[in-house]
Amino acid sequence: MTRCDFSLFVRRGLAKHHNIRIMKAATRARVGLLLVAVAFVLAIPAPAQQLAKRLILKDGSYQLAVKWEVKGERVRYLSAERNEWEELPYALVDWPATDKFEKDRAAGVPSPEAIELDKEMAAERAADEAKTPPVAPGLHLPEDGSVMLLDTFQSQPQLVELQQTGGELNRNRKDNVLRAAINPIARSKQTIELDGLHARIQAHATLPAIYVNLASQGDSNATAQQPQQPQRPWDRFHIVRMQVKKDKRIVGDFKISPIGKVSQEQNLVPTTSQQLTGGWVKVTPTSALAPGEYAVVELLGQEGMNTFVWDFGINPSAPANAGTLQPEPKPATPQPDKP
Repeated sequence: MTRCDFSLFVRRGLAKHHNIRIMKAATRARVGLLLVAVAFVLAIPAPAQQLAKRLILKDGSYQLAVKWEVKGERVRYLSAERNEWEELPYALVDWPATDKFEKDRAAGVPSPEAIELDKEMAAERAADEAKTPPVAPGLHLPEDGSVMLLDTFQSQPQLVELQQTGGELNRNRKDNVLRAAINPIARSKQTIELDGLHARIQAHATLPAIYVNLASQGDSNATAQQPQQPQRPWDRFHIVRMQVKKDKRIVGDFKISPIGKVSQEQNLVPTTSQQLTGGWVKVTPTSALAPGEYAVVELLGQEGMNTFVWDFGINPSAPANAGTLQPEPKPATPQPDKP
């Protein structure tokens, strides 16, 4: 064999060996894909391959079944829950209801359970909204009883809670003694005062709305031993403008006659009252409020005025109030995918 023939023989052998390696690799790849497909098919449970049906019984209950067959007076069905063949009497099945359910499901009609669940969720939402009435888009009153002021800061509505402050009763003994000495039948004067020149809460809107709900607080303070108190009028809350003197804010004053008759005076702001759901009362000034110090007071008829008040101020240039409730952010609108 010449050198040329020997080289040709070697090249043919190498080519044949290379083709065999390619064929073996292709065979292994096909076998691997086949094993993956078989494993995927075996991993799927048999009942999941078919949509479970309802075999509705005359008592209103039902059995989830993959399929069934009627044999005389018995119905044999494959349970979708237990994956076993079971039987029940033919007379127990409500066949019209079973057929109707299958037709409705094929037509996309919601199931009775889904309809009932939607009704329950709608009722819960309505009950929650009744307890927390909306005051602005995306802004609701809290569920707990409190006194809230609806403000507007930087064009955004905000709810800020007003804290109750106890007024001090100034009996003005020095002035009263002098007045009595000059005019023995003159009335003595007492004032309700708050410390400080300004309230902690300063509203930026000149026409704020006040929302009052003290029902839960009143119920929590009541005890079984206390006698039943008469129901107080819902429109007993008003707004007064306070007079600032030195380092005090005067809410109102009492005048006591020598015979003990008491009269009370406040600088009341004209307001309107409106009952809302959830025990809330809305108090709104009839006109814009001038910058100054104000308070929400509770007038108790013949009992006078509650010395515990909810103070606030009007100052459009005041800084932002802390701890405000703001509208919930709107959910982001999904943008279409760009090509």
